[in-house]
Amino acid sequence: MRNQTAFYLPVYSLWKREIIRFVRDKHRLFGAIGQPLVLWVLVGSGLQASFQPAGLQDIGFLEYIYPGTLLLILLFTAIFSTISVVEDRREGFMQAVLVAPISQTSLVLGKVLGGTTLALFEGLVFLVLAFWVGIPLTPSVLLATMGFLFLIGLALTGLGFIIAWRMESTAGFHAVMNLFLMPMWLLSGAFFPITGLPGWLSWVMVINPLTYGMAGLRQVLYLGRSFEGLPGLDVCLGITALFALLTLVGSVRGVRKRPKGAG
Repeated sequence: MRNQTAFYLPVYSLWKREIIRFVRDKHRLFGAIGQPLVLWVLVGSGLQASFQPAGLQDIGFLEYIYPGTLLLILLFTAIFSTISVVEDRREGFMQAVLVAPISQTSLVLGKVLGGTTLALFEGLVFLVLAFWVGIPLTPSVLLATMGFLFLIGLALTGLGFIIAWRMESTAGFHAVMNLFLMPMWLLSGAFFPITGLPGWLSWVMVINPLTYGMAGLRQVLYLGRSFEGLPGLDVCLGITALFALLTLVGSVRGVRKRPKGAG
C-alpha cells in the first residue's frame, strides 16, 4: 500500500499542477482553440465550393476538415502543455523532482496525463460545433470520440515530452515542434484524403502514425459509416494505442538518461 501511494501521489500532484497552471493562464485555451478555429472557418469556407472528397458527395469541405481541426487542437495543446517541461528545468523545479525519492515513471505520467487532460477538455469544447456542420453527437458517438481523443492526446503529449526533454530553450522547442508536428498533421488525412495522391506521398501518409489517429477519429464521429481509402477502425485503434505506448516508454527512457541541464 505504501509503495502504491509513493507511486500514485507524485502522479496526482504533477497532474494537478498542470491543471492549476492552465486555470491560471486562460490565454492558453484561446490560443489552442482560436487559431485552429480561424483556420477551419476561413479555409473551409473558402474551399467549400471547389472541394469534394471522393465518395462523399454529401460532405462539404468545412465538414470534412472538422475532424482534422479537432486533431489540430489536440496537437496545439500538446505543444503548449509540454513547454512546461523546458520551463520547469530552467526554473529548477525539474531538478528538485529528479532528486526526490519518486520514480521517473511517476514524473512522466503526471506531466503527460496533465497535458492529455487539457487536450481532452479543449477537444470537448470544440465538439460543441459538431452540430453546426451536421455531425450528430449521440451518446455512443460522444463516448467513442472521447476515448479516441484521449488516446491521441496521450500520444501527442508523450511525443511533445520526448522532444521537450531534450530542448534547452522554448524557442528551439517551438522550432522543432513546428517543423515536425505540423507536417505530421498535414499528412494525416486531416486536410486532404489519402486517395488519388502521388505514390510517394501516399506512402508517407501510410507510415505516419497520426494518419491512423485521424482516420479513427473520423470514423468514430460517423459511427456506422464507411469511408473510402481509410483503414478499419480496429486497425486505427491498435496503431494509435501502440503510438501512445511508445511515446510513454520513450519519455520514461529519456528521463532516465537525464540530458544536460536536467539535473
